[in-house]
Amino acid sequence: MSRCVKQSKELLHLPAYQLEYEEELNDSKSLGLVFRHKKSGARICVVSNEDENKVFTIGFRTPPKNSTGVAHIIEHTVLCGSKEFPAKDPFIELAKGSLNTFLNAMTYSDKTIYPVASCNEKDFQNLIHVYMDAVFHPNIYYRREIFEQEGWHYELEDLNSELKYNGIVYSEMKGAFSSPEQQLFRAIQASLFPDTPYGVESGGDPDYVPDLSYEEFLEFHKKFYHPSNSYIYLYGDMDVEEKLNWLDEAYLSNYDILKVDSEIPMQKAFDGPKKIVSLYPLSDSENEVDNTYLSYNAVIGSSIDTTQCMAFQILEAALLSAPGAPLKQALIDAGIGKDILSSYENEILQPTFTIIAKNANEEQLEKFLSVITSTLEAIVKDGLNEKSLLAAINNLEFRYREADFGQFPKGLLFGIQMFGSWLYDDTKAFDYMHGNRVFQFLKSKINTGYYEDLIRNYLINNTHVTHMVLKPKKGLTGEREAKLKEKLEQYKNSLSLEEKEAIVASTKHLKEYQEAPSTKEELEKIPLLTIDDIKKDAHPLHNKECSIENLPVLHHEVFTNGIAYIKCMFDLSKVPEELVPYLNLLATVLGYIDTENYSFLELSNEINIHTGGMSAELITFNKKMDPDTYTPVFSMSGKVLYSKIDKLFELIREIVHHSKLGDTKRLFEIIREVKSRIQMRMNSAGHSVAVDRAFSYITQSGYYTEETKGIRYFRFLSTLEQEFESRKEEIVTSLRKLSEIIFTKDGIVISITAEQDGFTQLTKALPGFTDSLSGTLDTSKGKTIKETLKAANFNFPVEKLNEGFMYSGQVQYVARCANFVNAGFKPNGALKVLRTIMSYDYLWNNVRVKGGAYGCMCQFAGLDGSAYMVSYRDPNLTETDETYRKAYEYTEKFTTDERDMTKYIIGTMSSVDTPLTPMMKGSRSLGAYMSGTTMEDINRDRVEILSTTQDEIRMMAPIVREIYKADNLCVIGNEEKIKKNEQMFHEIKALF
Repeated sequence: MSRCVKQSKELLHLPAYQLEYEEELNDSKSLGLVFRHKKSGARICVVSNEDENKVFTIGFRTPPKNSTGVAHIIEHTVLCGSKEFPAKDPFIELAKGSLNTFLNAMTYSDKTIYPVASCNEKDFQNLIHVYMDAVFHPNIYYRREIFEQEGWHYELEDLNSELKYNGIVYSEMKGAFSSPEQQLFRAIQASLFPDTPYGVESGGDPDYVPDLSYEEFLEFHKKFYHPSNSYIYLYGDMDVEEKLNWLDEAYLSNYDILKVDSEIPMQKAFDGPKKIVSLYPLSDSENEVDNTYLSYNAVIGSSIDTTQCMAFQILEAALLSAPGAPLKQALIDAGIGKDILSSYENEILQPTFTIIAKNANEEQLEKFLSVITSTLEAIVKDGLNEKSLLAAINNLEFRYREADFGQFPKGLLFGIQMFGSWLYDDTKAFDYMHGNRVFQFLKSKINTGYYEDLIRNYLINNTHVTHMVLKPKKGLTGEREAKLKEKLEQYKNSLSLEEKEAIVASTKHLKEYQEAPSTKEELEKIPLLTIDDIKKDAHPLHNKECSIENLPVLHHEVFTNGIAYIKCMFDLSKVPEELVPYLNLLATVLGYIDTENYSFLELSNEINIHTGGMSAELITFNKKMDPDTYTPVFSMSGKVLYSKIDKLFELIREIVHHSKLGDTKRLFEIIREVKSRIQMRMNSAGHSVAVDRAFSYITQSGYYTEETKGIRYFRFLSTLEQEFESRKEEIVTSLRKLSEIIFTKDGIVISITAEQDGFTQLTKALPGFTDSLSGTLDTSKGKTIKETLKAANFNFPVEKLNEGFMYSGQVQYVARCANFVNAGFKPNGALKVLRTIMSYDYLWNNVRVKGGAYGCMCQFAGLDGSAYMVSYRDPNLTETDETYRKAYEYTEKFTTDERDMTKYIIGTMSSVDTPLTPMMKGSRSLGAYMSGTTMEDINRDRVEILSTTQDEIRMMAPIVREIYKADNLCVIGNEEKIKKNEQMFHEIKALF
């Protein structure tokens, strides 16, 4: 346990606090302490343990009363300068020059939280200080420009220009409302909670954001951002006494207890179900038939009942989200929609359970509801499948015990989970930290009628229910934009000359404010680490080449707490080019279709009962400094306890050899579902889609990615769906042929991340699996890994297309890509520093701050020379592209002082030295091995980063220029905006 806390809680000297209760948190080897600050009433929760990745969060209950997005706008604005840290953007200054492992803020339906994390004690304290000052003493009271920049403002360039709205939150929410799924989930919550804060949009509805006045904005902050309404969370290995006494002395002691009315009221249950019909926009190229969303939505108890919340997560998996789950399958078999989605949302006081039929029609609503009711009634009568419940519990339990949240600190996720009970009941801070005992209870309730009673009470007989119909309407985006344009035009015409001149002056003033940098004195008030605070050594690589019966194995030996992470990677060099589009379809089908010994529901249950999850996926390894060489592999992966490694291989063997690829009914269901999920991704992550598409103009590897995962793959699936009846035999034949080509013993390499005990178990289990594979292996001499997994030899028709893809959204994703190795340049660690500079200075200031886009990303140091710039939820197009064009000039003339250069280097090292989970250590090591990256390369890169100078950044200007000069442009954007700028593209086309 951390420092002194475990040994002697009573020795803590905390006169300013009252210890309200404590709990042993055995699941996470922690001690939980809940305090109340005596003078201010602030709540403090400490989770003390030995985790070096420390987390601090301050949160507030912030229930909104309308959909102007005031809570969200405040979240953005308080991080734009404060009393002690008056620089215009301390958040970005920290991102540039901190070793943080997490730095952000989030607005929820009823709370706003400000979490930070770091492994460095000095850095952690700096982050806490800046965030505490930000929330309690923000500059929003003195700089109205912050509200206008982050929230909304009128924009009028001159008296003859068109009057517009702009603002970062305004643009962000226009992007969020461009996704029909996002619109649906917002409409569902509003329908279920018409009388509480959950019935309005805390993030801000773009139609209502401009209704928010500056005065109302300030009033919201005054009311809710008081210590009496605060929830402070500390996690990890730290001096608890020092931290709490500092919080008291620096901030909390300055406040007296205040009664803050922030309680979340309970929505009264309805007398019966309500039907809601709403519209979402569809592009002209899409068909309104088969494009309606139907949803059944129910309110389920209270999130304070953590056991019931966990039970409903299990029910959601057993009924709907697991492959072959009975309610999902019943809806598919009834022909209602092409994809069935579900969610259980328990991050609010009254959790909700939702079932959605996507790509349906309005007239199917009654049948949709009837199938749900009849299926649930039959399940209640006959009883839930015991194995399905056990599988769902085991899967959740495995993930809970593993506590692997990838790049996110586990303390961060623990804290967010805790808010699910603590926010609504001061005595229940730790209820979500005792999962193991809940899992035991829920296992004991299988076959007792417990789960069936939950279904009967909350899903069949519940009256607090809505039935949502979200219908498409072509041209709705255009209608809304025309209406907005007319509204603004009428407003402009109603203004006097003096009032118009005032808006022109305000527009000019805001731009001048945005362009004026913070003073040196302001910037120097933000605490900064030194280069000496950076760890001396890079994360090591863990690669040991081994052989098991002449089969090549790569062992990544790290501590994994008894879990093995295994990849069976198969060579794809013999796959014919015409079958490449089928590769990802095969990866989706395997494990998602019946096998000879299991239905796909039974198979899913076996996987979740015995493993922590299995997947088939395509992985591409790009070769260092060689854009034209890449190694694609087909991976069958799983994570499993050492004692179950043999079971993992048994299941892989079943999937690889005995899947019923001739089941055309199931294949058709999978094709429709996969197409639906990709379409959702294209709506929500247009920046990634645009970048991938632009890279397909440049390299074979980029084209391969597009062919198997991008827009090209989406269109391939669309064609298969449309022509399924005439092509189903071709599809079956192609999948079978791929299986025969791929799954051979002379084309397999195993990657295992585990301790030696795990490797020993692998040596016992692997031969039985490989013996079942076709092909032969030279038993006199085993092949090496790189002899087995060969570089691709496809010859795709790579060409520059420069496309503008039109969709019904209101924002753009603007991408430009290049390959600097192809242009004759060499990588250097300084390029990683350049990325920090461009991300948080040039692009941030021009695309986000001035342009109003929600985000902007860039890459200059791709392993194979890949480089890009891309915007996210961007109201602009030509303006952003012009920013890209001028990036070269900025880099060529880059000027900074020693302090700022240190800041950029530290910020870069923050991403380089991100703590790694065991699985991430294995994946990183595997990627390095396959690309040809050595520790020598990593250490050289590190030295180059740490020694980067202003002159070296300037020397990178030709690489930045290449991104624009190469002229590889892809934009996903608003139909009208794309057409208006058609001269930018070789071709414009519909995204869907």
